[in-house]
Amino acid sequence: MIREERVDSLIRYLKNENDGYASIREPINYDEKRRLLRSLMNVRWPGEASEEFMTGQDEFLTEEAEEKGIVDYEDIPVIGDIYTCIGIKNMDRISLWRGDITRLRADAIVNAANQSLLGGGGVDGAIHRAAGPGLLAECRTLGGCKTGQAKITKGYRLPAKFVIHTVGPIWRGGSHGERELLVSAYHSSLELALGNHCETVALPLISSGVYGYPKDQALKVAVDTIGDFLLAHDMTVYLVIFDRTAYTIGGKLFADIAAYIDDRYVDAHTDSRETQRRRMAVTSMPMEEEEWMPAPCTSAPFGLDEALSKMDESFSQMLLRKIDECGMTDAQCYKKANIDRKLFSKIRSDVHYKPSKPTAMAFAIALELPLEEAREMLGKAGFAFSHASKFDIIVEYFIAHRNYNIFEINEALFAFDQSLLGG
Repeated sequence: MIREERVDSLIRYLKNENDGYASIREPINYDEKRRLLRSLMNVRWPGEASEEFMTGQDEFLTEEAEEKGIVDYEDIPVIGDIYTCIGIKNMDRISLWRGDITRLRADAIVNAANQSLLGGGGVDGAIHRAAGPGLLAECRTLGGCKTGQAKITKGYRLPAKFVIHTVGPIWRGGSHGERELLVSAYHSSLELALGNHCETVALPLISSGVYGYPKDQALKVAVDTIGDFLLAHDMTVYLVIFDRTAYTIGGKLFADIAAYIDDRYVDAHTDSRETQRRRMAVTSMPMEEEEWMPAPCTSAPFGLDEALSKMDESFSQMLLRKIDECGMTDAQCYKKANIDRKLFSKIRSDVHYKPSKPTAMAFAIALELPLEEAREMLGKAGFAFSHASKFDIIVEYFIAHRNYNIFEINEALFAFDQSLLGG
């Protein structure tokens, strides 16, 4: 049976099941026939159907999935694989992917559902259409779902094993507990996935469609909540985004960072070469001797061995000391810093280990050090904040504003085409 004949046969079967469908006009165009069939399949009340219908339905849904193309989670690079710049190669448990969530072969995908769990528009409708009527049949047994909570079903004709249905909040201006409910929706979904032994989970931007939650704020809640969850649990999470604008950070934050850079970015990056040459000539002229010569040594010089014995605290020593002072465990610190456990072990076991600059900065962020202490820690690794570097200025901006969310910092760094934090 050719594809169009199969679709015609399935439509006729479903129309004959319900007298109320008799007035439905059957389209001539094949694509319109497919859309009608998916609609009829999704509203069909659960019940027995002929073997011929079930076989035809499975063949249709299989062809639909193959036509869209199934994406295996192993084929989606994690962030660390995409951005090979320093500091993110070990960010190996979270990905941003722009595409159709119904194509993902993962242990579980999350459905941004309504309280009835009986299908709807957006992501919800797409998942129900791809899964087939079996999903709706099981959803009818769940008794709905409250906002901020989640329930789980089988994946049916989807490439995912499970569908986790969660209900996000409707945006009402932000003063009606929307953020707390959205956090709960993500957390409930991830806990349910964990309880069902899911190692790979794909989530959409919950509530960012018809529910009206601002996409930049929805993305921040998603990244924050997922990041917190991954501090304590091993799981690979894919944040699936349809809208390119959701990749951007909030406009105000972007503008604030841009202004901060403009105020501090050294003139050498905007002046002409001649102006730079003159400035270098002036600044290289010697001052009065008493002003620029170092003070004479008032004590006897050390021998080399004695001098080496008086070395300052190393980066590794300061890091371990600060972890203890903050009352953190090693694992909490390196996970919060987006640092691989193996790299942390190298730093811990080698008192003289010199990390990369992004790694050193990431630990300062994880420990929530004030700016002066962050500068000190960076100095222990042989680096300093430079106003000749946008990367440095952006990180400095967040520390100065006491915002230590490494995922948000990396969003800002990405927006300004800079390397990301971690190691």
